[in-house]
Amino acid sequence: MSAVLPPIDSTVLPPPETPWQRFRREFFASRLAVIGLVLLAVVVGAALAAPWIAPQNPYDIGSLDIFDAKLPPGSASTDGQITYWLGTDGLARDLLSAMLYGMRISLLVGVVSVAAALAIGSAVGLTAAYFGGKVDAVLMRIVDIQLSFPAILLALILLATLGKGVDKVIIALIAVQWAYFARAARGAALVERGKEYIEAAQCMALGSPRILFHHMLPNCMPPLIVIATIDLAHAIALEATLSFLGVGVPVTQPSLGMLIANGFEFMLSGHYWISFFPGIALALAIVAINLVGDHLRDVLNPHNDR
Repeated sequence: MSAVLPPIDSTVLPPPETPWQRFRREFFASRLAVIGLVLLAVVVGAALAAPWIAPQNPYDIGSLDIFDAKLPPGSASTDGQITYWLGTDGLARDLLSAMLYGMRISLLVGVVSVAAALAIGSAVGLTAAYFGGKVDAVLMRIVDIQLSFPAILLALILLATLGKGVDKVIIALIAVQWAYFARAARGAALVERGKEYIEAAQCMALGSPRILFHHMLPNCMPPLIVIATIDLAHAIALEATLSFLGVGVPVTQPSLGMLIANGFEFMLSGHYWISFFPGIALALAIVAINLVGDHLRDVLNPHNDR
């Protein structure tokens, strides 16, 4: 008698999820993360499209009319060509246009400073963890000294020395942020240093820079990405604080912080909109970035159950 073979299961198992597919599924499972991502897309899109959608160029001094200063929301310009939907500030600039251009400056300062701080801090942290010994001790003591100063105080001291300007603010923010990335990169690199792939790379006599940045850095990136996302909101808020205190960007470059500062002196006279609307825009940008960064932390946490 011939043996009876069991029936063949025709069910086709789905292919396993790739890391990107799993990340996308888990990220978009959170309603707050989706809301934050949509808000962030709106803010970034509006800032990038400012030259095309802004009713007025706030940098063009020749187009401003002093008689249009401090007009309430919904007012028309003196010549009737522009409707100031959000009003004007004390310099007769259309507040909506100034906010769109100001968001560009705030995002530029935040993104550039965080990217540079991430690069510098990661290099310092990886170097300290990989070489250890005296190199680790010296580099980490420098990090500890930098972290012992409040960020706002160090930024104020630097800007008092460097002066005003977007480039000066970026330099100051890099100086106060890189140590956070160095500390985080060192912690992640210490976990990776004793793993087999690092030992294999050392046995192959690969150079230290290649081991650090080609093999070790990619495995240390998840926590650094989370910190960079959250630190972006902190950098934007810190730039606004510095501009509000009068040591950030000059008045001719309307960042959101500078717009809030320009309207603060008119608050008691009833011209609330000059500070109110830029403050709302700043809060929305920071909340959106924090919502995205907070969920990124949960998704990229290796200790979460999958």
